[in-house]
Amino acid sequence: MKRTISAPYREAVIDEIRKASNKLEQDQDLKPLADAAGKAKIVLLGEASHGTSEFYTCRTALSKMLIQEHGFTFIAVEGDWPSCYEVNNYVKHAPDAKSSMDEVLQSFDRWPSWMWANTETRDLVTWLREYNRELPESKRVGFYGLDVYSLWESMDEIIKHLKQTNSPELEAARKAFACFEPHAREGQNYGMTAAFFSETCQDEVVQLLAQLEAKRSGGTARTHEALLNDEINGLVAVNAERYYQSMVRGGPDSWNIRDRHMVEALNRVMEFYGSAAKAIVWEHNTHIGDARATDMLADDMVNVGQLVREQAQQPDDVFAIGSGTYRGTVIAGDAWESPLEVMRVPPAMKGSWEELMHEAGAHDQWLIFKGAESPLFHDTYGHRAIGVVYHPHYERGNYVPSVMAERYDAFVFYDESHALTPLTPVHA
Repeated sequence: MKRTISAPYREAVIDEIRKASNKLEQDQDLKPLADAAGKAKIVLLGEASHGTSEFYTCRTALSKMLIQEHGFTFIAVEGDWPSCYEVNNYVKHAPDAKSSMDEVLQSFDRWPSWMWANTETRDLVTWLREYNRELPESKRVGFYGLDVYSLWESMDEIIKHLKQTNSPELEAARKAFACFEPHAREGQNYGMTAAFFSETCQDEVVQLLAQLEAKRSGGTARTHEALLNDEINGLVAVNAERYYQSMVRGGPDSWNIRDRHMVEALNRVMEFYGSAAKAIVWEHNTHIGDARATDMLADDMVNVGQLVREQAQQPDDVFAIGSGTYRGTVIAGDAWESPLEVMRVPPAMKGSWEELMHEAGAHDQWLIFKGAESPLFHDTYGHRAIGVVYHPHYERGNYVPSVMAERYDAFVFYDESHALTPLTPVHA
């Protein structure tokens, strides 16, 4: 958290927020924000928690505008590639897609399943499927997962597809994945063995990925996306192997491997869509807000927001929109893999960015930092981040020191937010 600020300074910040902000009373109020973001090639849509309804519905509203009015070609999310690829098949009306929405969303069966198995995601997926219905196959909007956790699921998907197509790479895949079998499908078991006994499967999965990359490069249009699926699953295997090793060792490496993987997966999907590719990325603020504008920089941590800005050819190629709330409720657990609960989000701490926005106007609002001249937006404020494990009674540790105008290009604020609606029962 930022040190206590003086009353005159505080009032000056609140006044600047009032001048820059726009009321948010209905989805259409977001159109100027979508228009500003729509010039970019990659729009990053953040959330302050993985369990708040408004963050999902806001991103859905912005995504619809970006797709319909600005030609965005796919949505990529902080989710597992195999599960999200089931969604992709469904919204694109693929011949091998699952037959119902419920069956598709049941693919999200790993904790925290509520991140994507919720009614807010169901509404987005329903819209995407309808939007794609009359479009030619090459113009249909995709839905992909960028995360690195699905090591065994990704290996299963590769074997399954290589079997179906009688691929010559099947034997190489079996050999690579046999290396992981002694670890009982537990990433931590593998990480312990690799970290402390130098018994890794790295060479095998790297060699397989190279074969899958080469295969996609020479693939036909008809099989191109299936080959992309194999390639990204192979990439997951390579980077998950590295991730689980580093997780056991500790330090910033595991975080950095994960975020670098997400950017690499994003880049490969962008390449698949060609020169017209325009991506919408849904992830937590801690991933999409530039790490260099937070205390992550001092800890040698990078994130998606920083990496895509650094690789962009033009500054306007990336537009990052963060979000936050003053108070409300959220879906989270009190420990990893514990039952999900509806938890209270207490009023934001005094002097935090969320509290200052509340004081500027106790209503939903948004503002654009990009091009903002006020130096007050370039100071450091505490900015709340809620994880899938959340303890409302220990709020101070949930605030990330952030230079808001450098972390994001814009910000959407909800004065009072509400827990999303999971498809599974909530723990009473």
